[in-house]
Amino acid sequence: MTLLRFASKQSFSNESSCKQSSSIERISDIFGSDVFNMETMRHYLPKDAYDSVCTSIKGSRRIDRKIANQVASGMKAWAMERGATHYSHWFHPLNNTTAEKHDAFFEPIWSGGSFETFRGDVLVQQEPDASSFPNGGLRNTFEARGYSAWDPTSPAFILDQTLCIPSIFVAYTGAALDFKTPLIKSLSALEKAAVDICQYFDKDITNIDVTLGWEQEYFLVDQELFEARPDLIQTGRTLMGHSAAKSQQLEDHYFGAIPSRVSAFMKEFENWAYRLGIPLKTRHNEAAPSQFECAAMFEEANIAVDHNSLLMTLMKKIAPLHKLVVLFHEKPYNDINGSGKHCNWSLCTNTGVNLLAPGKTPKTNIQFLVFFVSTIKAAHDYGLYMMASIASHSNALRLGSNEAPPSVMSVFTGTTLNEVLDSIEQRVSDKKMTPDEKSDLKLDIGKIPEILLDNTDRNRTSPFAFTGNRFEFRATGSSSNCAIPLIVINTAVAEELQQFKKEADSLINTGVKKDEAVLQVIRKYIHQSKNIRFEGNNYSEEWHDKALKERGLEVFKNVPAAIKSYLRPEFIELFERHNIMTEVELKARYEVKSENYIKKIEIESRVIGDLAANHVIPTVITYQNILIKNVLGLKEIFPDTYHDMGAEEIKTIRIISNHVKAIRENSRKMAEMREILSSQNNIENEAEGYSNNIIPYMNDIRENIDALELIVDDKLWPLPKYRELLTIH
Repeated sequence: MTLLRFASKQSFSNESSCKQSSSIERISDIFGSDVFNMETMRHYLPKDAYDSVCTSIKGSRRIDRKIANQVASGMKAWAMERGATHYSHWFHPLNNTTAEKHDAFFEPIWSGGSFETFRGDVLVQQEPDASSFPNGGLRNTFEARGYSAWDPTSPAFILDQTLCIPSIFVAYTGAALDFKTPLIKSLSALEKAAVDICQYFDKDITNIDVTLGWEQEYFLVDQELFEARPDLIQTGRTLMGHSAAKSQQLEDHYFGAIPSRVSAFMKEFENWAYRLGIPLKTRHNEAAPSQFECAAMFEEANIAVDHNSLLMTLMKKIAPLHKLVVLFHEKPYNDINGSGKHCNWSLCTNTGVNLLAPGKTPKTNIQFLVFFVSTIKAAHDYGLYMMASIASHSNALRLGSNEAPPSVMSVFTGTTLNEVLDSIEQRVSDKKMTPDEKSDLKLDIGKIPEILLDNTDRNRTSPFAFTGNRFEFRATGSSSNCAIPLIVINTAVAEELQQFKKEADSLINTGVKKDEAVLQVIRKYIHQSKNIRFEGNNYSEEWHDKALKERGLEVFKNVPAAIKSYLRPEFIELFERHNIMTEVELKARYEVKSENYIKKIEIESRVIGDLAANHVIPTVITYQNILIKNVLGLKEIFPDTYHDMGAEEIKTIRIISNHVKAIRENSRKMAEMREILSSQNNIENEAEGYSNNIIPYMNDIRENIDALELIVDDKLWPLPKYRELLTIH
């Protein structure tokens, strides 16, 4: 038995971690060893089965049942050799987690004995209960049937002795109940539109992949301290807690030396990630104390989305082995940075060209400009929906604290490239260009690579920034599924490219030369989308006012308003036109997002009410009684001067009473408001009510509790404080 095969049979444990870390030397030795990838398939599948899978991955045709049986047989043989005992369809339901139901390969024989089996029909399709996942009314509780179906474009893998098969998840009616189904459709729509455009420039381009490179931010907290904080356990964030005296103000944590305990955790989850083919490249300390980041290399977007979700699962499993808990909540602590998931988005052709990277000739740079400008126009025309896609209660807490604000969409291109776009807009007209004008323009376009190399800065305040060879969508929340914003970005860009092609072809059909027609449409798109381009500080109040009043950009007032944009006719028409999602599916997503928003705030409000009533107030009253006893003692010993001697204690007693009164009143009003909202039977009004009423009560309760934390004896305070939670030894 080889070392790698032995290691693959280990479960997550400290013992297995030690064995692996002491015996593995090179990442290349183990990378993808627990993945049923194309190389592995060659060894385990007959040629016709292998060829059929390859063809299916390219999108030409489905895998028939006979071939599916051969694939299942080879997959089972490989998985069992590596210690797998179970199999599971692994999918992305509408709750920002992954789902898996494990079935054993084992089957008993009635006459005695047993055998292992895994048939093609089981590989291709299973029937998890569709009524028990978020479905937005697509399924009644008595209508349980749903289907998970194998996605051959994302390779199967082994996790904790289970063969996991990436799958889509749909209702009995065919409506999508997951993120993968519309993601795959959006990738297909964008590929078709992009290939059509590329035919203007290179006939050899027949396939295009959307690529994604994600950056995952997260917090770590000591497991014992985590378990002493009911709010962290139940909501993923601290609902109370005064700021630590020292947090991130010295800017000494970012890129600092990684603590040894954290480093050991990172090395272990990276080891498992490499085995699962996740191409992690970077790890470092982030800006806030106990905040960290890992980043992967670019991959085809569907696989990258799966890998990000899989990595989050790995991290959650492995952190407890190091007495740590990983927090993916966007804002687990007040007054310090929250966590995002930057989605770096680009397009790559079958000829190896990055369509968002300028080339060496004016021709390749005109091609670059088509995709660059079309993406900017997509952000201008549909950026509102890009921001709506990542709107959630937890992300609003982060984004409301000046971290790529959710209320205004803008695109950063860099000052110099911005000037190039302005120059093109001014120099290309609807009239036929002279040879000199063409030469001058092409000369400027040819200089784009040098301009980007020397003059392109970055703007960390921009939600959607061009960073040299890709667009970085910075607003995605750390706990979110990457597919959610990608579905909107892909669909919006596909729409713009499709319209670009129609307009350019229309000009060509009237006798305009191809290059000139393309440049005319580029100019038009630059002009139409220029209001979305912004180089300054997206956090400033001035920009928010300017965006609304001068630029005509729409601004969301809160999360429920953002989510409601899913119901807009133009949004529905866009997705139906490209066969991504139907009106029914979009309305279901509106329902799911709204319900999730309401339920999360409801849980938080109940938790803070419980903590206030059963933890904080009894502790505070205990301390208040100590002060009262002290004052009474002073009165007994010094009857004539006790009032002056106990003035501070008396003042503190009064302050405590006022805070306790405020906490009790707000808690009572908050509970009453929850009852009123739940009785309305209107999800839109309920969501608005939680935003406008429940959250302010929670904030008032927290403000009073945090003030008391600074007053009450530290020995009595019932919960670990920020100074402890933010420190890992």
